[in-house]
Amino acid sequence: MDARLAEMNDEHGVYGAARVEAGNGGLPKISIETKLGKAEVYVYGAQVTSWKPAGFDEVIFVSAKSHWERGKAIRGGIPVCFPWFRAKPDDANAPMHGFVRTKEWKVESTSHQADDSVSLLLSTESDAESRRWWPHEFRLEYSIKVGKRLELELKMENRASEELRFQEALHTYFKVGDVEKCRVVGLDGVHYLDNRDNNKEKVQRGDLVLSKFTDNAYLDATGTVAIVDSSAGRRLVTEKSGSVSTIVWNPWSDGAAKLADFGADEWRGMLCVEGGNVLGQAVVLPRGGEHRMRSVLSCTSV
Repeated sequence: MDARLAEMNDEHGVYGAARVEAGNGGLPKISIETKLGKAEVYVYGAQVTSWKPAGFDEVIFVSAKSHWERGKAIRGGIPVCFPWFRAKPDDANAPMHGFVRTKEWKVESTSHQADDSVSLLLSTESDAESRRWWPHEFRLEYSIKVGKRLELELKMENRASEELRFQEALHTYFKVGDVEKCRVVGLDGVHYLDNRDNNKEKVQRGDLVLSKFTDNAYLDATGTVAIVDSSAGRRLVTEKSGSVSTIVWNPWSDGAAKLADFGADEWRGMLCVEGGNVLGQAVVLPRGGEHRMRSVLSCTSV
C-alpha cells in the first residue's frame, strides 16, 4: 500500500468493517464487509461499484470494459450525475451527465453502526475546474449507508449569491440475469419522455418490459419502483424521496456497439433504474438553500 493509501486507511479505515485500498487503475476505494454484506465505493466519483447484501449475489453492474483512469467515467456502478443530466444543452464539449463523477471526492467520515451497518460521508465543492463548466458556488455531501439495504442521500448546498437550477440523478446500474425477462413495476400510468423518439411525451401502460434500446425519463414519478428479475429470482427495489423523476435505460445491442467502454453483449445483464430530478424537473434552489435527494435500494427473493 502506498503512503497516500496508508494515510487514508489510517484515517478512514474501520477495523473489521472497512478499509481503504487500491482499486482498479490504482484508484482508491473503500471496501466494506460485515455480516450484512459487502460493498465497494471508489473515492473517484464517490461511486458505489459493488453491493452484495447478505444472501445475494452482486446487485450492481460494472462493465468489464470500463475505463479506470482519471478524467474518464467509470462505466457502471452508481454514478452521481450533477449538475446536468445527459448532454449539457449549451455546450457540446461539456462532460456527459456533469462533472462530479470524474472528480475525486473527499472522504469526510466512516463509521461502524451498532446494527453492523457502515456509513460513509463524502463531499465535493466548486473549484476552478468545476467553474470552467458551471460558474457557480456549491457543495455536495453524499451519504452512503451499507447494511441490509443500500441507503444513499445526496445533499446540495447553494453557496452562490443567486438562485441555482440544476439536474441530478443517482444513475444506478442494476445487474440482472436477463433484461428481456425483467419487468419494471411501479410506473403504470406515468407520463414519460422517450429520448429514443425525440423526447416525445408518452404514457406507460402496465409494467415496462424492455425489447429495444430504451431511454425513458418518467415525470412526476415519486413512487417506489422495482425490477422483477425472474431469471435471477429476485426483486430489486428503489424507494426514493426528494426526487420527482425516474429514469430507465438500457442501450440494447445497437447502443452498446457504439460504446467503447461497454461489452457487446453486456446489455443483457444490466438495467438502469434510477431516481433523479432531470430535464424540465430540475431543482431550483434559492441562495443559501439545501436540497436532499434520497434513494434506498433493497433486494429480495421472488
